[in-house]
Amino acid sequence: MYAIYEPVERTKEERDALILEHLPQVNWIAQRIHEKLPPSVELDDLISAGVIGLLAAVDNFDPSRNTSLKTYAEYKIRGAILDSIRGLDGIPTHKRKRLKQVQQAIAAAERKLKGTPSEEDIAKELGISLAEYQQWMLELRAVSLGSLQNVDGEDVDILQFLSDDEDATPARLLERAELERVITEGMSRMPENERLVLSLYYKEELNLREIAEVMSLHTTRISQLRAQGILRLRSLMERKWPSERGLY
Repeated sequence: MYAIYEPVERTKEERDALILEHLPQVNWIAQRIHEKLPPSVELDDLISAGVIGLLAAVDNFDPSRNTSLKTYAEYKIRGAILDSIRGLDGIPTHKRKRLKQVQQAIAAAERKLKGTPSEEDIAKELGISLAEYQQWMLELRAVSLGSLQNVDGEDVDILQFLSDDEDATPARLLERAELERVITEGMSRMPENERLVLSLYYKEELNLREIAEVMSLHTTRISQLRAQGILRLRSLMERKWPSERGLY
């Protein structure tokens, strides 16, 4: 997308003025997202996350680029809020550490191999046996790509926050385009069996039992492959969408 650049030097007064100028933008975006979430999600938590995104936008915005600070700030604010929402994806707290370990192991194995790691490669990176790793996948089978599953009894898809027909702003269109690009990249890089499971599950809307019949595998194995494929995508999304560096 954009090349990395050196942040613009600003005085503390200039930085503070930009932050204050765009704080209302944080509240507006947080409120719009909050309207679509279960009551258990606190608006103040979304605002706090949004402020972090605003600070990143102010510190990394390059006025020489062909975009406005308002557009760039919206991208970063919404990205930070969506990152905080992904922390509510239905994975129990005691399993979240394991989820993080797997995602980090996937990223580490990719760097070492300069390619897509197998289940054996990931297990080796974690220092466990393949059988134990596959058991981990069963324990994490409820993991989702980026939805709030079973939060307050509701299913909320994170994609609904990216754009809609009524408010297709440049920042939201950019978010959706970036997300689709990252998912397409991730799908193209994963093993064929995992890609097929995700395609049948999400695009064809088959359940795990139906997929097991199509692929002539046990439903337990389908659950493992689905979890593994999603974890590959989550690992990639965490690194590339929304990027910690933002647009530049």
